Amino acid sequence: MRLAIEASESVRGTTSPNPPVGCVVLDAAGDVVAVGATEPPGGRHAEIVALRAAGARAAGGTAVVTLEPCAHDGRTPPCADALLAAGVTAVHYALADPNPLAAGGAARLRAAGVAVHSGPLAGEVAAGPLRAWLHYTRTGRPHVTWKLAATLDGRVAAADGTARWITSGQSRADVHALRAKVDAIVVGTGTVLADDPALTVRDGAGRPAARQPLRVVVGRRPLPASARVLDGEAPTLCLPDHEPAAVLEALAARGVVDVMLEGGPTLAGAFVAAGLVHRVLAYLAPALLGSGPPALGEAGVRTIAGAVRLRLEEATLVGPDVRISAVPVAG
Repeated sequence: MRLAIEASESVRGTTSPNPPVGCVVLDAAGDVVAVGATEPPGGRHAEIVALRAAGARAAGGTAVVTLEPCAHDGRTPPCADALLAAGVTAVHYALADPNPLAAGGAARLRAAGVAVHSGPLAGEVAAGPLRAWLHYTRTGRPHVTWKLAATLDGRVAAADGTARWITSGQSRADVHALRAKVDAIVVGTGTVLADDPALTVRDGAGRPAARQPLRVVVGRRPLPASARVLDGEAPTLCLPDHEPAAVLEALAARGVVDVMLEGGPTLAGAFVAAGLVHRVLAYLAPALLGSGPPALGEAGVRTIAGAVRLRLEEATLVGPDVRISAVPVAG
């Protein structure tokens, strides 16, 4: 299953609105003979990729999949049928498919005599490569990760407005790796006018990556023609309606599943106030400023009792900085 998770993670950001699934096929002796992952929309599902790579060696073997094999005819035939045709005798999957149109593969396999087991590393899959897709499938809206870079006292810029660079080069490289796996990056017009960010994915040598997420700028203030978000290096969508729910509905209509919110304090505060931040990813530099804009603006919180409480998922050193991943505690 860990091999399947690695395969799933390797294609995250390329499959939306479909899930980034990973599949491993073992032969009858229990040896790994193929690994597959979901192809871009219109392409093959992970099980089909792995089964074709395994060929005849799949007969009598086992398939290990991060998501329950589908049982419906969509752009591709049902994966459950493909597993049966290949002669697989056992299937292990981490998570049941929450999409009622696709679910039912496990029942179809069991009815045909295949030994089916669910649940291995389910938590790791749900919090990892399938996190955003599961949220999108259950709610109809993209999953939002608010990414921020701040000093230990919560400042995102100095009093004079300078912000480059609060965090280290290692943290910035980590952010580029994260951007490469999301569908869209959202900022407000204020951030574009103040910082003129490119919002693109670049490699260690500064070269643009082949795949770029959608750049989304929300707000009514006009942008100068020279703004880097309009440079053509990546697709850009400008949305005059800056209400968080409207922004996410517009993105969902485009098949956007995974969003990274990189806006300033005002936009971040609006998303937090609307309850539409689903994960916080904070890069904290070991530095103090004492003044300057805070990471989070007005978020509708008036008392300690009204604070948005978070559950810590992970705290990791990235160079000299600390990267914290946390999710809101369900109220």
